[in-house]
Amino acid sequence: MRPLPPLQTGKSVWYGPAMNRRKKEWIITLNPAEIVELEAAAEQFQQNGKSIGEMQKSDFSLPIFGKKLTALQDQLINGLGFGLLRGLSIEKYSEKEAATIFYGIGTHIGNARSQNAKGHVLGQVRNIGLDSTDPKVRLYQTNERQTFHTDSCDVVGLLCMQPAKEGGLSLLVSANTVFNEMKKQRPDLLELLLQPIATDRRGEVPAGMLPYLLIPVFSYFKDKITPFYQRQYIESAQRFPDAPRLTPSHFEALDLFDELCNDPDLHLTMMLEKGDMQFVYNHAMLHDRTGFVDAEDVYKRRHLSRLWLSVEGDRPLPEVFVTRYGSIEVGNRGGILVEGTELTIPWMADLLADLKG
Repeated sequence: MRPLPPLQTGKSVWYGPAMNRRKKEWIITLNPAEIVELEAAAEQFQQNGKSIGEMQKSDFSLPIFGKKLTALQDQLINGLGFGLLRGLSIEKYSEKEAATIFYGIGTHIGNARSQNAKGHVLGQVRNIGLDSTDPKVRLYQTNERQTFHTDSCDVVGLLCMQPAKEGGLSLLVSANTVFNEMKKQRPDLLELLLQPIATDRRGEVPAGMLPYLLIPVFSYFKDKITPFYQRQYIESAQRFPDAPRLTPSHFEALDLFDELCNDPDLHLTMMLEKGDMQFVYNHAMLHDRTGFVDAEDVYKRRHLSRLWLSVEGDRPLPEVFVTRYGSIEVGNRGGILVEGTELTIPWMADLLADLKG
């Protein structure tokens, strides 16, 4: 067995119970002056005639709050790996006003990327009643437990428009902590997760690419561990006869990985309140969402807006990520683009049309 990477150190190595006691380090509460500034920036943008998807950082001036967002960006890529903005009274805004504020905040952290083959740059995370066993269904379109995973971007942002009637808790775990624990407990199994494993693209296949990816769960590059993981998609990739087969040892390694992620001594649990904006760094964290029960009223069902962002000044990624990210150019990578994809933003009317299906 080749030498394993060293144990990881730094601010992104943390344990959930301790992090729960350090809320002041990762919850940023907006003050009245910052909210006024956000509202003014949104109003000014709406008057300039551009669509939200065209917005650049220069279109959304935040001379006061922008300094905190710069600090948050640094915390994401060089610090804890996540942060939460709280205090926005989302119910007083129209759907497009809320989207403008959220997207505008996102421009101060990174560049928006397409989240699916439909080209959604401001995604809508909502249960539309699809069957999670269908290999073409993305789990965020259901109300089932997602399990710990990474998204195909540098940073994922979520704006809670409406929490669930019951459940829907957000969970985060440090990939470096999981890596360290695996190395201490079962270095033999860790070795398997440092080798390429097939992950299903779920039907979103760029031209000339395989219908599955071959990326390790843990990549070690430039002295950093970078995770890439979605257990259900790893297992569904086995439907392709030419995909590398998972052995019993692979399943044992994946089971240990999941066991560690689900260990309450490792992960952090939080409930996103209405108006909360959570930002998570995919290259150091895995995130999850518990199952939930929706309200009968379609307008009161769990609903989050989502951003996928590519961040300037971020870490370099290994070449293998080109197969998923399209490019590994810092600040211009990540997202999902297939032939015919056009960038767009879906609105509530689109979601309700999907629900009526």
